[in-house]
This record gives sequence, C-alpha cells and structure tokens, in this order.
Amino acid sequence: MKKIKCIGLIFTLMTLFFGCEELPDPAGLRGVAVVPGVSGLDPGIFDSKDLGTTYIEFTINIPDGSEVEKIVIQGSYKDNQERVPIEEITSFPATIRISCADAAQKIGIDLADISNGDIFIFELATTNDGKTTYSSAVLSIPVACAYDVNLATGSYHVIGGDWGSEGNVTLTADPSDEYKIYVSGLEEIEGLVEDLGPLVMYVDPVTFTVDVPLKAIASDAWGYHDIAYEGNGTYSSCDGSYSMVFTITVVEGTFGTFQFSFTRNP
Repeated sequence: MKKIKCIGLIFTLMTLFFGCEELPDPAGLRGVAVVPGVSGLDPGIFDSKDLGTTYIEFTINIPDGSEVEKIVIQGSYKDNQERVPIEEITSFPATIRISCADAAQKIGIDLADISNGDIFIFELATTNDGKTTYSSAVLSIPVACAYDVNLATGSYHVIGGDWGSEGNVTLTADPSDEYKIYVSGLEEIEGLVEDLGPLVMYVDPVTFTVDVPLKAIASDAWGYHDIAYEGNGTYSSCDGSYSMVFTITVVEGTFGTFQFSFTRNP
C-alpha cells in the first residue's frame, strides 16, 4: 500500500518573459523609457522539418500616449549575441512575421547547420529622442517539430519513477481541442478502478509546456479516497514523449510529488 507523505517541489518553465531589469546590460540601457510589449506569439517555434518556410508571428505595442521613433528587432543565434537587425518598425501596433530563413540569412548561418533544440533570440531596441534602449521583452524561439496531434496521442508506456508504477496508458485528444489530452489507465496499472477519470492534460500550443489541473481519477485507492493528480511538464513535439511532474493526493492527505515519463509505444 502507498503511504502518505509530504514533499515540496517547485517546477518552473518559461520561454517568454516581460518586465524591467535593473542590472547593466552589455547592449545598452534596458527596461527604461518607453517599454514596448509583445503579445500574440503564434506560432512560437521554428519548425525543424520545414526550415525553409517556417516563421513566427507576434504583435508589438507601445503604451498608450507614448511615442517612439522606431523599434529595431535584433536577432541572435544560441548564446552568440550577434544582435543583428532583422526588421525595423515605425508604426504601432505592428504585427510582425519573421521567417527562419530570413533570420538565419541575416545572422549569417546556414539552414543546414540548424538543429532541433537550437534557440533564436529576438530583442527589441527602441529609439526615441536619439536614445536607444533595450526592452526586457525577449523572445526565445526554439527550433522544434510542429505539433502533430497524431504523434501526441495513442498508446504510451508510463514509468512513475519513485512512485513505483509502470505500465501502458492511452492518450486521446478532445474532438474540439487537439491540445486537450485525456490520459486513461494511470490507476489501472496500479490495480485500481479508474472510475473518476480520465486525467486531463493541456498542451500549450506555443511553448509545448503541459498543465494538469487537479483531478481525482479513482474514488478508492488502497483504502484512501479520491486519488488525484496535479502537475505540469513538457511535451516533446519531435518524438511525442511527455516529461511530467505530478503531485498525488487523496482526501486524507498527500503522497508527494513524483516524476513521470510518457513514451510512445511502437
């Protein structure tokens, strides 16, 4: 029988961040004067299977009542900090589309040299009254495979690590939302009746992070009541695997937090 215990875990994923920075930046002032905002990033990756035509798109806004002479989007590859001008904007709000091919050509890299997991960095250099400042709205764009719901669902082998469970489960997509994934069988591999399931996982269409709201999936678990899972993780869009962290609780308390891997069965 599983025993209840208390464990704390913080699991944070972030690819896009906003705000103001106080530390000196080697590129110049950042996060002062007019601070533009970035919104609506979609898609948020460069598709590694189609580098010649893949692109990202987003909107740049400036605060109401503010004026800027121009904003130059500067691009870098990996951690090289090339900060090469990619596009100049003088009218706002502006919807921007940047292709991987154009960014690579301007930075000076060949598409053939780009691999899964590589990162493009896009920064905003704002010029006003002759002074240029850098916004702390930075886009980190990974090179990854585009989302394929058929790869994200099906028969999966699950290993629960320290939780001590292993077996096969089934993942299916909601008919009206391909990023809403139902997980069936997590408690059946424990020998329990999954009468309250399935577990629901939400894949972020931009970042491929996964959010799992608290959900009870079996009313009886070794004498405890309403065993529930809650957590987060990441989805690998190239091989269909999930790397998850779940906090497992019952009405009587918590078992703790555990790592789970979901790997597609052949």
